[in-house]
Amino acid sequence: MSSMSTASRLFTGEGGVDFIGRSRLWYWITAVLLVISIGAIGIRGFDLSIDFEGGTKMNMPAAELVVEEVEETFIDATGVTPEIVQIVGAGESRILEINSERLTTEQIDTARAAIFEEHQPLDATGTPSPDAVGDSTVSESWGSTITQRMLIAMGVFLALAFLYIAFRLEREMAAAAMIALLVDGVLIAGIYALFGLEVSPASVIGLLTVLSFSIYDTVIVFDKVRENTAGYLGSRRATYSEEANLAVNQTVMRSISTSVISALPIIALMVVAVWLMGVGTLKDLALIQLIGVIEGIFSSIFLATPILVSLVNRRKDTRRHNQEVADYRAGRADDVRGDRDL
Repeated sequence: MSSMSTASRLFTGEGGVDFIGRSRLWYWITAVLLVISIGAIGIRGFDLSIDFEGGTKMNMPAAELVVEEVEETFIDATGVTPEIVQIVGAGESRILEINSERLTTEQIDTARAAIFEEHQPLDATGTPSPDAVGDSTVSESWGSTITQRMLIAMGVFLALAFLYIAFRLEREMAAAAMIALLVDGVLIAGIYALFGLEVSPASVIGLLTVLSFSIYDTVIVFDKVRENTAGYLGSRRATYSEEANLAVNQTVMRSISTSVISALPIIALMVVAVWLMGVGTLKDLALIQLIGVIEGIFSSIFLATPILVSLVNRRKDTRRHNQEVADYRAGRADDVRGDRDL
C-alpha cells in the first residue's frame, strides 16, 4: 500500500522520495562505478575501429558463407590474423565483414582471389565474381587525424555546455551539471572498455548526442530547483535541500518518461537498421545512444541535484539559513509541547 502511495505521489509530482537525503549512497555508488570504469579503461583500453587505428576492411554478401572458413582462407592468403570476422544484417542483406590491420595492395588482391576461389561469393546479379569482395583501407595518419578532431569537438562541446548553463542558470548549477556530465562520459567510456565494444566515429557522435540529452534533462530539473528555491533565504519554511528534493520529485516522472520515449526509436533503429538492414554504422550510433539514455536517468535524478545541493550548502548564507530553519522548527516544537502541557 505504501509503495503504491509513493508511486502515486511521484506520478503526480507531490514528492515522497528523499533523493537528497540519500546523497551519500548515490555518491558511493558513483564512486564504485567510476573506479570500475577507470580501471577498465586503464587495464583493457578501447577496441578502436579502423577509422581511428587504421586498417583494412573487406566485405562480401554472406549468402551461405561460413565465418570460420572465410577467416581461415584470409589468414592463409595474407599471413595476417584479422581482428574480427562477423556477419551483420539479416536475410538477403547479410554481409560478411573482415577487419584487419592495414594490408598492402598485393595482400588484398591475394585475399580476394583466394576467397573467390574457395568460397565463390556472389555479386549483386547473383553471379560468382571476385568483384563481390569489396575492400576499404584507412591509413594510420587518417586515424590519428580523426582522433584529434574528435577530441577537439569534445572539448568545444564541454566548453559551450558550461557557458550555456552558467548563463542560463546559476554558477553552482553549471558546476554541478559539468561534474555530472563528466561522470556520464567516464561511465559510458567505462562500459565500452569493460565489455570490449568497438569505438567508431559514429560512437563518438552518439556520445555527444547523449551528453546533450543529459544536459537537457539536468537543465529541466535545475530550472525547477531554481523556481522552488527562489527567495529561500527569506523564509524559514524549508531549507535549500528540501526545496531541491521537492523539485526532483516533481520532475522525476518527466525525466523517466522522456528517457523511455527517447529509447523507443533507438531500439527501433537497432532492430530495423542493424538486424534487418545490417548497417554497422547505425549500430554503433544506436548502441551508444541507448546506453547513454539509460545512464542519463541515473545522472539527472540521482547525481546532478545532490551535487548541486552539496555545493550550495557550502555557502555561508545557506549554512546560516539551515540553522535558522532548524532553530525555528525547534522553537515551534517547544511551543507545541508547552500547549500540550497546559
